[in-house]
Amino acid sequence: MTTPVAVHPLVSPWGRFGLYSFFIDAAEPAIVDTGIASSPAEGMVPALEAIGRRIEDVRWILLTHGHIDHIGGAYALWELTGRRAQVVIHEADAPLLRSRRVHVEEYLSGRAQYVRDPDGEAKLTAATNAVISGEMEPTLLVRGGETISLGGDVTVSVHSIPGHTPGSVAYVIDGQNDVFVGDAVQVHGAANGFPGFVDPVAYRSSLEYLRDEVRPRHLYLGHPYRRGDGTPYGVELDAGQARGALQGSLDIEARINNAACACLTSGPHETGSPYSPFARVAEDLGYEGDPALEPSPFFTTLHGYRTTLDHSIENEE
Repeated sequence: MTTPVAVHPLVSPWGRFGLYSFFIDAAEPAIVDTGIASSPAEGMVPALEAIGRRIEDVRWILLTHGHIDHIGGAYALWELTGRRAQVVIHEADAPLLRSRRVHVEEYLSGRAQYVRDPDGEAKLTAATNAVISGEMEPTLLVRGGETISLGGDVTVSVHSIPGHTPGSVAYVIDGQNDVFVGDAVQVHGAANGFPGFVDPVAYRSSLEYLRDEVRPRHLYLGHPYRRGDGTPYGVELDAGQARGALQGSLDIEARINNAACACLTSGPHETGSPYSPFARVAEDLGYEGDPALEPSPFFTTLHGYRTTLDHSIENEE
């Protein structure tokens, strides 16, 4: 590829925050991630018009993972393209695109054990109905290792980077090493101030892979994740910032890992703390955020460490 392909962030409104998607301005244009149900019409259409592009011309919808704020607008965007766009997602996260109920089941099997909100299932069911524009079958399932042609000489390679979710992927524009990772690089988390991932071993391995093998020239994040002092990185990182975000993510994971192991090996205790049964972890890390605030990354992540330890013990027996 001789002429660099342009990448444009597309910001869609969502309460106090904005949701980020990215437009790859190729012969067969692509949008990476889709926000929620309202995002295509309220955010993407005007943003594309401002740069002289049309949403009808989008031919690829590349989903980095299956969470509702990334796949919620997929059906609506697909409809706006005249159902001509190809919808791509990793096979492990595809159930989240096919069914709203899968999001609720994921909640019930994980963080709901600790949040203990009697209305939690009803709230999440209502949220999935409101922000997921439609259930749909993806056009293309990926596992990692595939190459997608966006027309002309522009290709995007798919890299499996599980951890945040089992089916998280990075899309890399070949030749210029622009890397789109969704929420797979968390640093110190976003609004909740805590990184969220379901599989700590895979998360750590994926971060090392991105740092050592992919080595992004530009790194595009799904949200403006934060440094240790609380200041946001933004969502468009240059090579130096990308190295800092990746190493920072590894550093905070190591701290959480140490605190989680100390808590879990001594036996987590039920207390009156809002962080129960992981109050010791919050204390060791000095974490004072609201652990129940959706998407509850504190409990999601600690449940991931607990599950990993349980599996390790089972394998030893």
